[in-house]
Amino acid sequence: MSSRGRRLPNADQTCMSETAADHRVIRQTLADLRAATTAVCDVTPMGPPEDFLVVSKAKLAGGWLLLESVGPPVRYDRTPAHVARGGLDHYQITLCLDGWMRFVVGRRDITMHPGDICLNDMAQPNFAELGGSDDKPSRVMTLVVPRKLLAPRLAHPDSVSGIMLAADDRRARLLADQFAELWQQPDSDGSATDTKTVVDVMCDVMAEAVGRSADAHGANGRAERRLLLAAIKQHIGARLESDRVSTEDIIRRFGVSRASLYRLFGPDGGLAHYIQDQRLNRALRLLIAPQARGTRLINLALDLQFSGDSSFVRAFRRQFGMTPGEFRQLSEAWRRGPVSDIGPGELLNQLGER
Repeated sequence: MSSRGRRLPNADQTCMSETAADHRVIRQTLADLRAATTAVCDVTPMGPPEDFLVVSKAKLAGGWLLLESVGPPVRYDRTPAHVARGGLDHYQITLCLDGWMRFVVGRRDITMHPGDICLNDMAQPNFAELGGSDDKPSRVMTLVVPRKLLAPRLAHPDSVSGIMLAADDRRARLLADQFAELWQQPDSDGSATDTKTVVDVMCDVMAEAVGRSADAHGANGRAERRLLLAAIKQHIGARLESDRVSTEDIIRRFGVSRASLYRLFGPDGGLAHYIQDQRLNRALRLLIAPQARGTRLINLALDLQFSGDSSFVRAFRRQFGMTPGEFRQLSEAWRRGPVSDIGPGELLNQLGER
C-alpha cells in the first residue's frame, strides 16, 4: 500500500512465498486462469497473451476466502450468464495494494488506487480492469464472504456494489490493517475464533460505511471502535522493541484525540499500563525461547525499552511473582525433565497451572 496506509510485502519478496501459515500459492498462465474461472468470469489480457502470468495466494477458513493476486494488465467480465449459473452468492471486499483497478457495475464506474477499498456484490454483473504502475504489476487483496454474513447488516443489501472507501478514510486504513492481520494468522493454531472475530468486525465496519440496516443500527460506531482498538494494539505489538511506541506516535498514526485514545485503553488499565504489560509478556516468551537462552537480562531489558535491568526485574516480579532469572531457571529445569522437547506453549500452560 502507499504511505497512506499499511504496506504489505512486495509480491517479489515474501507475500508470494510459502509462509508459516502454509497458504496455497498458485501460478497461472492465461489458459490456466481461463480454465479455472470459466464459471465465474471471462478473462481478457490487456497485454501480450504470451507474457501473461498471475500469481495468487489463497487462504480458506470458516466460510470466508482471502485472496491476494499479482499480475499483468487484465480485464475480468462477470456477465449475466455467469451470474445465472448461481453458486456464488457472496460479497467481495477488495483492497488495492499496487497499481490501479477500475470497477464498473450498472451506472457506477470507480477507479481504485493503492489503499482504496471497494465492496462488490457477486450476484450482479460487473467488470473489472487491473493495471500496474511505476514498473510494478497490479496487486489486489480480496476477502470473499457469504451473503448471509454481510447482507443482514446492510440497509440495502442489493445495491451496494461499487461503493468505495478512499485510502485517506480512517475506516479504509483500519480495514487494510485487518487484511494484513488475517494473513498473519496461522491456519492451524487454534485461532479460528480470533479470525472469525476479525472478519465479523470487518463486515460491521463495511456495513457502517455503506449504510446499516435498522436492525443493526444499534451497533453503529461500536464496530469502528473495536477495529480501531485492534489496529492500535497490532501497531503496538509490532513495536514493543522500539522506542517509537508513544502516545504522540499513535495519535498521529491513527488520527485520534488524546482523550479518545485514553478512553479506548481504559479497560486495559490505561495505555502506558497496556504497553508495559505487553513488553513483559514478550519478555516471558523470550526467556522461554531456546534461541534466547544466552541473552543477558540487561540486553533483554534494554531491547524492550526498560531503563535498566533493575526496573525490568521489579516490573517482572510484580507481574509474574518471580524474577526473570528465577523464571529462566524454572524453564530450564522443565526442559531437563522427562520431556526434553517441551515447547514454549506447554511451558506457559504449566506456569499457569502452578
